[in-house]
Formats: sequence, structure tokens, C-alpha cells
Amino acid sequence: MATSRIDTFVQMLQSDPDNVLVRFGLANEYLKEERYEEAIDALNNYLGRADDEGAAFGMLARAYEKVGMRDEARESFLRGIEAAEKHHHPSMAQEYRETLSAEYED
Repeated sequence: MATSRIDTFVQMLQSDPDNVLVRFGLANEYLKEERYEEAIDALNNYLGRADDEGAAFGMLARAYEKVGMRDEARESFLRGIEAAEKHHHPSMAQEYRETLSAEYED
């Protein structure tokens, strides 16, 4: 049986648990597989260890949306705006602002 990409990332983390890029990769694979709760856990773990530039917050927000956690999704977009601005990614910050305006203004 072939090893899945998720299994590969898990094995890599076992040998190098501090590798934030592997943690990000694992989270991305969970999202691709629509394993949203595991993606949320992996992204939160990554974000607790890395100085993300904004992308992971957007990924986390979308995963929260998929499991119906809108408040958490909104907060993730807000944190993503802060990170994107801190790292000089104005277009990402603007994209998140537009998403908040379109999808989260009641």
C-alpha cells in the first residue's frame, strides 16, 4: 500500500517536531483531504510556533467555516489581516477585509 502524503508529513514531524514548514504542509494536506478538524488542529499548532505572514490564518478561517465555526473564522481573518500587514502583504490583507465585509457583516 502506498504511503499517503499525510503519512509522510506525520513521519517527518516525528523525526523533526520543530519543523514549522512540515507542520504547515501537513495542515495543507488535511485541507486537501477535507479533514477540516485535523486541519484546524494542525494550523493552530503551526501558528503557535511560526511567525506566519497571513496565509495560514486564511486557511484556518476557511477550515473553521467548513465546520460551522463562524466566530473563529472571523477572528482568524482578523489575525490574518494583522499578520499580512506586519509582513507587507497588502493585497492579502485587502482580500481578507473584503471577505469579512462580504461574508461576515450582518
